[in-house]
Amino acid sequence: MTKPGTTTAITNIGTLVTNNPDLAEGPLGQIENAALVIEGDKIAWAGPTAKAPATDTTYDAAGRAVIPGFVDSHSHLVFAGDRTAEFNARMSGQSYRAGGIRTTVAATRSATDAELEANLTHYLAEALRQGTTTFETKSGYGLTTADEERALRIAAAHTDEVTYLGAHIVSPDYAEDPAAYVDLVTGEMLDACAPHARWIDVFCEKGAFDGDQARAILTAGRAKGLHPRIHANQLSYGPGVQLAVELDAASADHCTHLTDADVDALANGNTVATLLPGAEFSTRAEWPDARRLLDAGATVALSTDCNPGSSFTSSVPFCIALAVRDMGMTPDEALWSATAGGAQALRRTDVGHLSPGARADIALLDAPSHVHLAYRPGVPLVSRVWRSGQVVAG
Repeated sequence: MTKPGTTTAITNIGTLVTNNPDLAEGPLGQIENAALVIEGDKIAWAGPTAKAPATDTTYDAAGRAVIPGFVDSHSHLVFAGDRTAEFNARMSGQSYRAGGIRTTVAATRSATDAELEANLTHYLAEALRQGTTTFETKSGYGLTTADEERALRIAAAHTDEVTYLGAHIVSPDYAEDPAAYVDLVTGEMLDACAPHARWIDVFCEKGAFDGDQARAILTAGRAKGLHPRIHANQLSYGPGVQLAVELDAASADHCTHLTDADVDALANGNTVATLLPGAEFSTRAEWPDARRLLDAGATVALSTDCNPGSSFTSSVPFCIALAVRDMGMTPDEALWSATAGGAQALRRTDVGHLSPGARADIALLDAPSHVHLAYRPGVPLVSRVWRSGQVVAG
């Protein structure tokens, strides 16, 4: 454990990505032959190695690249069981539809708190080894007041970015009375869950919740101090994106099926379009068109959507490779979206960049450039990770 106030310089960085264009030209603020100084849990300085100030300790990056820690702004990590059989069936020709989570709901309800927390920490550690230093995670696999509350309570012990998703699907217990379930989600369940969460989310999709239901749920959450985000336009065209922008949601997530009006709304609003290519990979679905969004001026984030049903990956580098290969993004754009873009989707200014004053969340790559994240897909390139100035992996 580094003592408070201790300074460490990471020197001889081949390419340093700061995501701060004030430090170097271009949106990534890249500095060649760079150094980065950590003081306590913050970045104190960034610039050429030759100009680095004296520090208490040094770490030689030996020409390798340094990037901000990934900001995974969309995951579902409080669950039990898996859905291997469903994935196998899908890869054998069955299609993906909203509602398959009922298998996970049954397993999650049956699990103990200790089992749910052990599962959560297992996947968090897995993500951390791959460079993810900030993550959001949701409830949504309990769908009872008690199970949603405990999911959020468990998650809140491990991250500040906790999202209440009682409106994942209509609970099987209310299959014959969806309106009564919406009343529960916006009433008793919300009251129990709000103290543990920062965000409220809803799956606005055929087979889940329609636009009017989504509006009622997000509005009720906002009245309790929770800020909206929304699963929008994943499986079909719908009202989700427009509703997200109207309610100033921090993010509209998935954004696979977009009209021109949806793209314009995202480009002209404050809502980030969070793209989740792991879901399209795992469901053999149509890829989101990142190029269309970026060219229109929308802010784009990339995240894993790590969940047991439709995107069982915790690897942001894998999602970067998919975005570059299949969604029209450049390697620079994909990295920015997985770091600074994710921070914007969480409305955070302290992470996603390596400017002085930022939290010292850093990933060292076993490569000379961040482009290798897409150039060498599937290779574990993250070799060392600092979180809040402490080495936590590698």
